[in-house]
Amino acid sequence: MAGNARPLIEICVEGIDGLLAAQAAGADRVELCASLVEGGITPSLGTVRAALESATIPFHVIVRPRGGDFLYSEAEYRSMLVDVAALRDLGVAGVVVGCLNADGTIDETRMGALVDAAGPLAVTCHRAFDMTRDPAEALEALIRCKVGRVLTSGQRDTAVEGAGLLADLVRQADGRIIILGCGALDPENIAGVLASTGLTEMHFAALKDVPSAMAYRNPQVGMGGTDLDREYRTTVTDGALVAATIAAARA
Repeated sequence: MAGNARPLIEICVEGIDGLLAAQAAGADRVELCASLVEGGITPSLGTVRAALESATIPFHVIVRPRGGDFLYSEAEYRSMLVDVAALRDLGVAGVVVGCLNADGTIDETRMGALVDAAGPLAVTCHRAFDMTRDPAEALEALIRCKVGRVLTSGQRDTAVEGAGLLADLVRQADGRIIILGCGALDPENIAGVLASTGLTEMHFAALKDVPSAMAYRNPQVGMGGTDLDREYRTTVTDGALVAATIAAARA
């Protein structure tokens, strides 16, 4: 990054409480999701409306109908178009989407249609990008689709491991699309990733588990999966960790 420019910091959150915690801790922008345990899916419109009433910073809403891969059925894709149109009408700042073909390329037809449906909203391609077979080719495809930014860890689990590709993508983008870097960023590594990549925007989820306040617990019933204890703990945004990571990025 040139000079002493401050990186824009986006925090990935689950629900309205996460948004409130992130903005109180100094985030510049939020990605609003539901179910981060699945990597984030579309939040309810009620959550979005509550966020619009409470947010003092911009937020982008993920439009992802389910967890798993990014190869969607026609019905799933149509639901994404409806969600994007509804979010546009509500007046959110942006949407976060991603569609792939079975061969690991960007689905340009669907991505272009989603961008068109978003109208004036900012459009980010999420980490579906990290599942593409050729990142340089995928970046050019997103530029052709007029996507404004791409969220990526450099096709690795962490930004530290993916820093080389992140730097390459920043150079390739050359101002045509924003590279939004992510991947296990924390107070210990964020400054190093920033210095080695030239990123201008960075994204992370600063999460912690807290125990449920439920006094009565039924050990015989689970609401999904086999981890019964999961019913009695909640994953929340850790405001102190958000603030510490931002401070480290801007030191």
